[in-house]
Amino acid sequence: MSDSLLQRSVTTTVARNLAHTTKTRPMMTSITPRLLLQLLPWVQANGGIYRVNRTKVELPKAERIVVEVVDGKASFPPESLRNVPYFSGLPSEIVARMADSFISEELPRGNNVLVEGKSEGNFFIIAHGQVEVLFKEASGVDVRIALLTEGEYFLAEGASDITVRTLTPCIILSLSRKALDAVLSEEPTWNQEFWKTITEYLALRSMVNRYGQRNIDLISGFAENIEIPETFVDYAPNPREYPLSSVQTMVRVHTRVSDLYNVPYDQLEEQIRLTIEGIKERQEWELVNNQKYGLLHSIDPAMRISARYGTPTPDDLDDLLALVWKKPAFFLAHPKAIAAFGRECTWRGVPPPTVNLFGMPLVTWRGVPLIPCDKLELHSHYQSQTRDLGFGTTSILLMRIGEAEQGVVGLHQTGIPGEIMPSLSSRFMGIDSIGVAMYLFTLYFSCAVLTEDALGVLENVEVGCYHEYENREIKCK
Repeated sequence: MSDSLLQRSVTTTVARNLAHTTKTRPMMTSITPRLLLQLLPWVQANGGIYRVNRTKVELPKAERIVVEVVDGKASFPPESLRNVPYFSGLPSEIVARMADSFISEELPRGNNVLVEGKSEGNFFIIAHGQVEVLFKEASGVDVRIALLTEGEYFLAEGASDITVRTLTPCIILSLSRKALDAVLSEEPTWNQEFWKTITEYLALRSMVNRYGQRNIDLISGFAENIEIPETFVDYAPNPREYPLSSVQTMVRVHTRVSDLYNVPYDQLEEQIRLTIEGIKERQEWELVNNQKYGLLHSIDPAMRISARYGTPTPDDLDDLLALVWKKPAFFLAHPKAIAAFGRECTWRGVPPPTVNLFGMPLVTWRGVPLIPCDKLELHSHYQSQTRDLGFGTTSILLMRIGEAEQGVVGLHQTGIPGEIMPSLSSRFMGIDSIGVAMYLFTLYFSCAVLTEDALGVLENVEVGCYHEYENREIKCK
């Protein structure tokens, strides 16, 4: 055997068996910064209930109509017509017959639903898709003044001063004036009840402000011998209450593991640490997406707008700032939505400034930071087997925060038994017959939006669009 092939030393392969390996504690990819949990002000909810007292709203507010589309056929529960303020006081029999009289129609992209100057006399509900509302300026140019999406509606009565055009393939439900008259003629009293309800609604609308609250009678000026008006502010008789929700799990650790394998890291401690990380991630997801109290499901219909051209542009964020204009605190958006906004700013030549918060650079717009949060999920029909390609739509939230500002607050209760973190408890549940120790972890929390104008959303935000630039050639000097 050649000398060059003789082993002259212990190899590193076997020598490492005698070495003490340097280790890290267990890592977990799903851990995120969870900036929302750090930015929300947390309010103590004693008794597990947080009641938001409000002034009384006299006028019913417009709500979206929940429409189901199955195999191209659209339908909705008749009672959801009461989401239209004009119809809120109608008897159930009339509402049911009106719902049966709607006609469903599929329209391609670019089709006119309503044309300026024409008298339609129809009531339209958007069952699927998106439409644009155009208004002709004095110069004769059509200007987009609004975008309407699924569940929204509009009324065409008399000569229309707007044009409504489909932006996507749409399914539109419509109720014609002729069909409505036919319904009201079925019973002798229905026509009278219908118009009485409409008249009462219009009379009430003249007595309230734009928030639906009764006007406070005041007098101003220097006129003499004028009687001072009497007034009072009424309160909502049934204010909303937010019970604390919970996230729970049980951690199981075999006593043999925790007895023998605690160097260099305590096994029980690491199990608890990673479990708490998972609990806090779920907490942030619930604050955004929970059906009962989540931010996405707590937005007033008047505080919802759609991206004008799909991608999130500076104009869209300006419109959102115009909605939540009373001390806006921060935007909340998926990282890909922030990237899409950055591309739009780059294309327009207005790169947004950044600010350092929590040890990381964050994009801002008009001085308001865009906080990344992957709990605002992307809705896409196509995904790669290896990774999410980032196509689809999402939403961008803007909120005001704090009790003093009538904003958004987080709810918790500190001082609970077994507390290891605020509102998070750990309880030992014993050891079973095979030596496995069990620990119960419970986190109590919720979220409340104190007034409607504290939270707004930009919907239908496309995140997968990129711009083609003219000068793509790279030149090196």
